[in-house]
Amino acid sequence: MLKKVKLENAIGLAIAHDMTKVVPGEYKGPRFRRGHVVTGEDLPELRLMGKEHIYVLENEEGLVHEEEAALRIARAVAPAHARLSRPKEGRVNIVSPVFGLLKTKITLLDEINSMDNIVLAARHDNTACRPGEIIASTKIVPLLIEESVLAKVEKLCAKKGPVFHLLPFQKKKVGIVITGGEVFKGLIKDRFGPILKKKVEAYGSSVYRQIIVPDDEDIIGDVIKDMAGQGCELIFACGGLSVDPDDVTVEGIEKSGAGIISYGAPVMPGAMFLYAVLGEIPILGAPGAVIAHRTTIIDILLPRILAGISISKQDIVAMGNGGLCLECGSCLYQICPFGR
Repeated sequence: MLKKVKLENAIGLAIAHDMTKVVPGEYKGPRFRRGHVVTGEDLPELRLMGKEHIYVLENEEGLVHEEEAALRIARAVAPAHARLSRPKEGRVNIVSPVFGLLKTKITLLDEINSMDNIVLAARHDNTACRPGEIIASTKIVPLLIEESVLAKVEKLCAKKGPVFHLLPFQKKKVGIVITGGEVFKGLIKDRFGPILKKKVEAYGSSVYRQIIVPDDEDIIGDVIKDMAGQGCELIFACGGLSVDPDDVTVEGIEKSGAGIISYGAPVMPGAMFLYAVLGEIPILGAPGAVIAHRTTIIDILLPRILAGISISKQDIVAMGNGGLCLECGSCLYQICPFGR
C-alpha cells in the first residue's frame, strides 16, 4: 500500500514512483526515479517541484506497481517480436520491429480501455510503421493496481490474441499505364509517373514497367493485360477517369477483363478514383488529384495493398467518415485516414 510521508520525515525512505519535473518549453521527465532514497540535499529540489509529501510503499500484497503493471499489459497486447521500452513515469512503449502496416483489433482495444485504471493508447489502425517507431503506449492510472485486473487483461489477450499485429510490406512489381493523347503526343510532360514511382518505392516496391498510351480503350485494355502477363502484381491506370467524353480509362480497364469494385470514392481529394481486380492483381485508377495534391486516396490504399490486404467495396464506402481532407497538415484530435 501507499503511505504519504511529509518531506521532512522522508529522508532515508525510497520513493514509490518516478517523480516528474516540468520546465515549460525545455524539459519534461523524471527528476527522481522510483526507488530513489531521499537525502537532505533532495528536499529543496522537491519543494521547487511543488512537493511537500512523497509516497512510499508498504505492504503490496495483492497489488502490482505501475511499472510492472505497464510491462505486463504491454506484453499481453504487443505483436510478435515487438520491443518494449523501459518503464518511464509508469509508461511503457511498444516499438515496431519491422516496416509494416499496423492492424489493431479495435473492439479488443476498447474492451481493455473500458477496464478501470488501464490506459492503452495506439496509433491509427492501418498506419505504416517503421522499425523503431512507437505503435502504442500503456500505463495504469494509480500507482498500484489489483493483480486480478492484470490477470483479466492477460487472459483476454491469451484467448483473443494480441491487440496489435504488424503486416510486413511485400515487395511487388508495379506497372503504370499513363493515358492521355496530349501526353502520348508529347504536347505535355507526364507528371503521374515520377509521383507514383516515389510513393511505390517508399514501401520497398519497384516500378517494373511504365508506358504512355493514347485515349483508346482497346489499347489501354491490351496494355493492362500485357503488364499482368509480364508479372506486374499491382497496376496503376493514370488519368482519364473524369466524365470528359475523351476519357476512356474506365472502359479500357473493363476491356482488360478486370472487374470494377468501385468507381468513385467518398474521399476528397481523389473522389474520381477507381479500384478493380484482374484475377488477383489490384488495379488502381489514379485521378488527376494525385498530381495536384500531396496526399489522396492513393496514399490510404497503397500501403494496405502492399501489405497484402484485399480491399472491398465496403472498405471504400467506410472512408466517407473522415474522408474530407482539409489539407491543413494537423488533424490533432480527429482520426484522419490521410495519416496526417
